[in-house]
Order: sequence, then C-alpha cells, then structure tokens
Amino acid sequence: MKILLYFIIISLLFIGCNTDTERKDEGKTDEVRKAKGAGIVYGGTLKLARNQKNTSIFPAKVIDASTTVIVNQIHDGLVRFDGEDLSILPAIAKDWTIDDSQTVYTFELRNNVYFHNDSCFEGGVGRKVTANDFKYSFELLSQVEYSLNFNAIFRDQLKGASEYFDKKENHISGIKVINDSTLELTLNAPKNSFIYGLAHVATSVIAKEAFEKYGENLTVGTGAFLSKNINSETENIVLTYNPNYYLKDAEGNQLPYLDSVDFIYVPTKTKELKLFREDKLSIIHGLPSSKIAAVISDDIANFNQIPPKTILERKPEMGVDYYEFNLTRPPFNNKKVRQAFCYAINKEKISTDIIKGQGTVAKYGITPKIPTFNGYDYDQLEGYSYNPKKAKKLLTEAGYPNGKGFPYTRLEVNLNGNVHRLVANEFVSQIKEVLGINIELDQVPFRDKIEHSKFAKAEIFRSGWVADFPSPESFLILCYGAHVPKSLEVPSHPNTMRYQNPVFDSLFRLGSVDKTKKESYKHFLQAEKIMIDDAPIMPFWYNQDYYLRQSYVRDFYNNPMGNYDLSVVYLKTLTKEEVIESRKKATHQEGL
Repeated sequence: MKILLYFIIISLLFIGCNTDTERKDEGKTDEVRKAKGAGIVYGGTLKLARNQKNTSIFPAKVIDASTTVIVNQIHDGLVRFDGEDLSILPAIAKDWTIDDSQTVYTFELRNNVYFHNDSCFEGGVGRKVTANDFKYSFELLSQVEYSLNFNAIFRDQLKGASEYFDKKENHISGIKVINDSTLELTLNAPKNSFIYGLAHVATSVIAKEAFEKYGENLTVGTGAFLSKNINSETENIVLTYNPNYYLKDAEGNQLPYLDSVDFIYVPTKTKELKLFREDKLSIIHGLPSSKIAAVISDDIANFNQIPPKTILERKPEMGVDYYEFNLTRPPFNNKKVRQAFCYAINKEKISTDIIKGQGTVAKYGITPKIPTFNGYDYDQLEGYSYNPKKAKKLLTEAGYPNGKGFPYTRLEVNLNGNVHRLVANEFVSQIKEVLGINIELDQVPFRDKIEHSKFAKAEIFRSGWVADFPSPESFLILCYGAHVPKSLEVPSHPNTMRYQNPVFDSLFRLGSVDKTKKESYKHFLQAEKIMIDDAPIMPFWYNQDYYLRQSYVRDFYNNPMGNYDLSVVYLKTLTKEEVIESRKKATHQEGL
C-alpha cells in the first residue's frame, strides 16, 4: 500500500517540459497548430470507453453521468466547473455580480462566443451568442418535457419559473435581458447552490435555429468540441476540436489542445482493460473486480520503469450505489419492511467478495464520506449494519413472519456491468436466507431501467447517483418530496422512490438557503437522519474506483464528480528527466 500511495502521489505531480511539438489538425491538412510556452502541444486523439448508450444527447434531458461527459464537451453555459477542484469558473459569462439581497445575479457575457458553424444559420456560419439566447434556452428548459432537470435547477428558485412551467404566464419574470451582453436572473429567495445549477449541462445555451431544425437531436453548441450525426442510438462517438472556441490558456493558446476525442462503446470492463493494455484506450475508469489485484501488481512493476507506461490512480468519488424501494404500494410502503431489508443485507460481504475495492461500505446515509464534505458530522449518522435477528423481528411486526404471505417482488437491474448482476444475485440470496422471501431478478437495458424507475414499474431498482455539485444537497435531493407527482402516469425524478416526508422537506429547504456551510450542514444532517430512519433507499457503497491512464495523457483531472474538462487535456510522452524530477519532489513531500 505504501508503494501504491507513492506512485499515486507521483501521478499527480507530472508536469510538461519546455519544448514545442507541431501536429496537423485532423481534417485540416493545410493548417498546423503550434503551441507556445509551458510545453503544451496540440494534436492527437483521446480515446475513452463508454459502457452504456446515451439516454438523450439533448442538454435539458441529460440525466446520466456517462452522457453528461460527452454533452459537456459540445455545449457551454454561463459558468462551468473547474476540472481540478470543482470551483465555479467563468464560461460564456466573463463575470457576474450578486446584489445585497443575494437574489439578483447579473451576468456579463463575452463578446467572442459563437455557435458552431452549421447549415441552420445563414450562410452556414455560427452566429454570436447573446443574452436573448439564454432567455430562450432557460424558457425551453422550463417545459414539461424537461421537468426532471427543471425541478432540480429552476423550480422554486428562479422567480416566475414555476408559473411559466404551469402555463400561467407567457414568460419567466426572473429573466431580464438588459442588452445583448447583459443578463439578469432574479430568485425567489437566496439559494447558495443556484450558481452550481448554472454549471449543469441542462442550462447550456441553445440556438433557436438549431432547435427548430434538429429538435432534441441537435449537436450545435458553443463548446470546445464539435459533433455531427449522433443520437441516443450512436455507439461510437467522435468529437473534433472547435477552431472557433472562445477560451485560451494562460499563455494565449487557444483551447482545446486535442484534435479529437473518441468515445468508444465497450460493453464489458474486461474488454475495456484489454483495449487499454493494447493502447487502444487512453483512460479507463473502473477495473473488473477479478482483475484488480493483478492490475495493481502489474502497475507497481510498470512504475519502476522510467518513464512508466501507465499511471494508476484511486480517489474517493461523489457517488453512491444503492437500491431504491417503490413506496407507492405494498409491501414497501411499510417502513418496517424497508428497515427489515436494510438489516438483512451483509454489505461487508458484498464489498469483500464482489466489488473488491471499487468502493467503501455505505455505513452512513446516502451522502458519501469524502474530504470534499469536511465538516459534515458523519458520526451522527447511523446507517444499517447486518443484523439478521432484528431484520426478522421487523418483518414479523410488518405482518410477514418468515416471509409468509409476502407479495411478489421484482428487482430490476441494468444490463451493463457484471458487478451489478453479481451484487443482485447476492442480494437475492441473502434476502432468501435471512427473511425467507423470493425476489425475482430482472435485467434490462440501462435506458429502460431509468424509464421504469421514473414510473415506479418494479418494487426494487438498482440505482447509482453522482453529485451534480459539491454539496450533500446534491444527494439529499433524491429524497425531496415536494415535487413528487400524485399520479403514477407522471414521471418522478430524481425521487423515483416517491418518498415524501414534510419534516425532511422542511429541513432540506432550510439547508439549501442557509448562508453558511456550517448552518446548511446542520440542517442537511438532520434531514438525512430522518431519511435513514424512513429507509426509502438502501445504500451499498460509496464510489472509490480505480483509474488507469496512459502516461502520455496530461492534465486529465480526475475530480470526485467525474466532471471532465477535456479542453485542457493534451498528449505528450513523458521523459526520463520529468520522472526523475517528479520522484524527487514526491520523496521530499513524503519526508515532510
């Protein structure tokens, strides 16, 4: 472990050397991009794997982490997340101010941002982005079709958004276009996480011309990369660099550095690892559980090479894997049944025998225990440990002694990922052994699982959640019940359990408007305690997976949210001198 920690530290210290490399742009044989200063180089293709097809490529409809990575490279909004530390950075808005009431945000837009060239524009040339484009985009997001993201970002926050959504008004009163380069947004009340919502892919700027021509299949954005002819069925996706992108680095080099990014559909982790070892993938996230020990051993041996061929990293992530209960009908509308299931599962055994280091056991609630949430008092949160005796007692009290008379129950799990199947089999086995209940396991495509859960079409669903912004709020929103629809004919997301508790909701709202982190953490913690007792979900593990990358991949920031800024990534072979210098620095740090 000491050796593993050593080379993880090294991987974070690699820096570029001071030489320039010239490469021709793909598809632009008459043009050469040349970088200046700092050892940055242009060119090359970053090759990434994807294990599932897109749910939707339209920004307002994106709800899964895998598709978010792709769409974020094509589209930009007012602000963005820093790929390294997840702070908020300017994007299309070069600056903004907040008034004394903390409810009025005024954004000043850059004057050099253009939509991608496309035939939907006059002469095929992308036009300049104006404040009116954001007004159009935000009102587009505030439509019933996009209620899932609208509920999380604008409803109850942006003044007049709910009235517009309900068709009581023909415009959103909280959006004011001052002029082409100035946009004013007014909130109903202070909301400390509102600015994070504006970094969400759903709030990307959309061109009216592009939407009217392509609808939800549009790929015309303002982002660092371009794409043509992709949709939710496309398996392998190729993005090429945008020659008109508006951002530059500190040396004045225009971003992005890469010529292209290939997202390659690879259905299994075993195949993904094979392709990586053949240098047909640049980076992989997550290892086959059966291969973890071998990969670590191989990488330690590889690390002794100068320079090493690959780099292995492991960090805690802002993600959680869990099962969710359908609270709309028996048997899981009974809290004691849900609690019985939670006590019946030996999560330690699942961690040791199945996931094998791809996460840490969920001992608390739904909020992962990670350094990002320093100050959140996890010691006050007591999750469910393995207690068969208590599980049986609760099930008997619920009216199902030894599982007798328990209704038909189906567990729905998405097809992709062998780990999900293995965990589900173990779950079914443990429930049978402890509670005497038979669970039917049903594996379906990922998109089907998402749709079925929104309409409560099974009793239990496997699920996973990655935070949209760095706060416990982004996890607890899963259980916020104020916008759960009354009818099962209307989709519910992200609260697919359809859990409702007015005390939880009140504490959640207080935490979301508190002016200090200490105050908000206090209310979020109280809300999470209530949620744990009600047990609408069963957390299994907090994500902490392995990343493997080829050592020539530079400035790929593996942040806890998986929010990757590929515009700053470049490809450059490590030199012996760099490695030696980096190891000297690591040795010095270890000594300190």
